[in-house]
Amino acid sequence: QVQLVESGGGLVQPGGSLRLSCAASGFTLDYYAIGWFRQAPGKEREGVSCISSSDGSTYYADSVKGRFTASRDNAKNTFYLQMNSLKPEDAAVYYCATDCDYADYEGWSFGSWGQGTQVTVSS
Repeated sequence: QVQLVESGGGLVQPGGSLRLSCAASGFTLDYYAIGWFRQAPGKEREGVSCISSSDGSTYYADSVKGRFTASRDNAKNTFYLQMNSLKPEDAAVYYCATDCDYADYEGWSFGSWGQGTQVTVSS
């Protein structure tokens, strides 16, 4: 049974940092593209990042490029999202997901995801 459990969310001031973690169980992370998306109240789901399973390349949304860094630790079956220089508009529930993909015309897609972790950016 595929299970993803996010942690690391919380309240942070603008300009601050958080690191989200996603522990995977029931499958081996090595063979999957993994990513993050977020959803703020009243807004559509927004893809944040996706790490390819084939070559490890990572795609980031323009809104987070240069501030967020996604990584994976296959030995721990865990992946991460390091978020720096956080802005109020980054506040959302963040979800980790498998089978992520991004295509210019089709946009983002995700397979299975966890229950989410809340990130609040406020002074």
